[in-house]
Amino acid sequence: MRLFITGGAGFIGSNFIHYMMKHHPSYQLINVDALTYAGNLNNLSVVEKSDRYTFVHADINDRLKLEPLFQEGLDAVINFAAESHVDRSIKEPDIFVKSNVLGTQTLLDLSKQYGVSKFVQVSTDEVYGTLGATGLFTEDTPLAPNSPYSASKAGADLLVRAYYETFGMNVNVTRCSNNYGPYQFPEKLIPLMIHRARNDLSLPVYGDGLNVRDWLYVEDHCHAIDLVLHQGASGEVYNIGGRNERNNLQVVRTILETLGKPESLITFVEDRLGHDRRYAIDADKIRRELGWEPKHNYESGIKETIDWYIRSEQWMNDCITGAYRTRQV
Repeated sequence: MRLFITGGAGFIGSNFIHYMMKHHPSYQLINVDALTYAGNLNNLSVVEKSDRYTFVHADINDRLKLEPLFQEGLDAVINFAAESHVDRSIKEPDIFVKSNVLGTQTLLDLSKQYGVSKFVQVSTDEVYGTLGATGLFTEDTPLAPNSPYSASKAGADLLVRAYYETFGMNVNVTRCSNNYGPYQFPEKLIPLMIHRARNDLSLPVYGDGLNVRDWLYVEDHCHAIDLVLHQGASGEVYNIGGRNERNNLQVVRTILETLGKPESLITFVEDRLGHDRRYAIDADKIRRELGWEPKHNYESGIKETIDWYIRSEQWMNDCITGAYRTRQV
C-alpha cells in the first residue's frame, strides 16, 4: 500500500509513521508536512533514510504541490495535519479554519478526483464539547465544540461526512481522547510539566486543576487508527479512548512524585477561556467491531513517557530553544 500521511512530523503523526514502518514492512509512506512550529523532523530521524519513506514539505492547502503526488497513485490518505493548540486558536482562529477546514477539503477533493480508496480523518473528542461529572462521549453524541480549535475540527469532520454522503467516498473519522507519549511538543501539559519539574521551575496549572481528561497512550492510538484504516466500515465514526480519567492536578502530581520534586512547584494560574471541564470517551464501538484494546494503562503509560523524556533531553532542549528548526527543509 501507498499511504499519504499528512502532518507526519507532528506528535501523533510521527508516532504513527514509526508504528506503520514497524508493523507493515511492505508499505510505502509519504509524509506531507508544512513544518509549522510543531512539526519536527527530528521525530523521524530513525526512518528518514529508509527507501520506504518519503518526506514532502508542503501545506495541505497547496493543491498544485499535492496534486502530482495523487497522480502517482495512492491507496489511502490519513489526515493528521491540524493546528491543535487551544490557546493559539483563541488568539488566531483564522489560522485554524484555514488549516483544519480548508486543508481537509483540499485533501478530500483530490482524493475524490484521483480515486483514493480510503480517507481517514483523525479528529478529537473536543468536538463533542464538555461533560458533567458523569457520562461518556459516544459516536452519537451531538457535536458542540467550545473553542475555535474544536469548532474547526468539527467543521472538517462534517466535510468528511458530506463527501461520504454526496460522493460515496470510503471515509472514516476517528475521535480520540488526550494523547501522551514520545515526541509531543512541549507546549502540551505532560511534556511541559516534565521539563519544568526537572529544571525546578514553577508548574503553571489552569484554574483549580480539576479539569478531567481521558488519557490515551499514543501508541495505542496508532494501533486503533491502523485497525480503522484496514477494517473500518465506510462512513463510520470511531471513538478512541483509554478509559484513564485523571484531572490535570493528578497528572502533575504523578510527574512530581516520579521525579522526586516537591508539590510547592505547582502554581495555579488564570483559567483558559472556554476551558471544557471534562472529557471521557466510550470506546466500546471500536472494541466490539474492530477488536481494539489499549496495551497501556495510565500507570504504565506515564512511566514510559517520563522515562522517554528523561532519555531525550537533547530532543527536548532543541524544542525549547528552537534549535530543531535548523534542520527543517
